[in-house]
Amino acid sequence: MSEHPRLQAIPGGLDEQPRPSRQGTSPTAAPRGANSPRPPLRGVPTPPARPTREPLWREALGERLRALRLEQGEKLTETAGRAGLSPQYLSEVERGLKEPSSEMIAALAGALGTSLGNLTRQVAEDLLRHRPAQPSRALISPLAVSPVMLAA
Repeated sequence: MSEHPRLQAIPGGLDEQPRPSRQGTSPTAAPRGANSPRPPLRGVPTPPARPTREPLWREALGERLRALRLEQGEKLTETAGRAGLSPQYLSEVERGLKEPSSEMIAALAGALGTSLGNLTRQVAEDLLRHRPAQPSRALISPLAVSPVMLAA
């Protein structure tokens, strides 16, 4: 078997830069936090920024419940106790991780000194305020939504 000749690196090319190990970090690189962005690669276009998505009902409800609780200066355990919920469950609701039943929402509203109707109105207003801008219908081609395009 013959050896393959070693190709010369192009000045400024990738071979002249330190290569990270297979685990994604090099021994000389500074440690990177889990949330720190990676530097953009040269010559690779960066993807466009994602449009902000409309929050889900449970996320908006959780934010509103937490805001009402904090406005009253209450601890999580106090509000949860009056509503008949565990503090862990209320925490998950406030973080938008759980979607409580209507009975639980009514109990939380009562524990926070408001009505189910007022709470629902406030959450709906929050959702309308966070609604992302929608493209104008005039900008959408009629062919883009025709049955012909869907069947293609």
